[in-house]
Amino acid sequence: MKLLHVDSSILGANSVSRTLTAEIVEQQRRLHPGVEVVYRDLAAEPHLHFSPAHLAAAYGATPDATVANDLADGNAVVDELFAADIIVIGAPMYNFALPTQLKAWIDRSLVAGRTFHYTATGPEGLLPKGKKVIVASSRGGFYGPDSPIAAFDHQETYLTQALGFIGLTDIIIVRAEGLAVSPESKEAALASARQSISALAA
Repeated sequence: MKLLHVDSSILGANSVSRTLTAEIVEQQRRLHPGVEVVYRDLAAEPHLHFSPAHLAAAYGATPDATVANDLADGNAVVDELFAADIIVIGAPMYNFALPTQLKAWIDRSLVAGRTFHYTATGPEGLLPKGKKVIVASSRGGFYGPDSPIAAFDHQETYLTQALGFIGLTDIIIVRAEGLAVSPESKEAALASARQSISALAA
């Protein structure tokens, strides 16, 4: 069994999403002894954002070494998704959306002809069925369905839709929100998230 662990927060040791993904991975190790873990730290080793040079390479131009290495790593991202049985993603909310580092990883993950294709009845994801995704979501405010700013959530909504587009539909969200409201709210959010982690099944 293989587990892909992806972190994207720029906060290092102060990151709630990193704390939660680490705890999720440890829990999965207990549930699946011997699981092989592949780790990507998108803040420490970010992908390049797509550029005219990437587009030119897609149409046959010879890329420079930097872009060529980035394209090769993009291929590795797709290989890791196909190989993983469990995918754990740390996804903090920055200004109502995902970190740009995580968006760049998604751009490598959604590849026409490899992870999805278009059919006469619409797009179809090409990732094999049965993969489990666990997202550690962290955000400073409250964005649930009863929140007056629920429509501002372009973090969980975008991520789940993008993953579903390539066939990753078995998604569990471990959420810690209200982290910036007060110390008490942060403590309650972490306790709730850890309770969700402990309830995860194999």
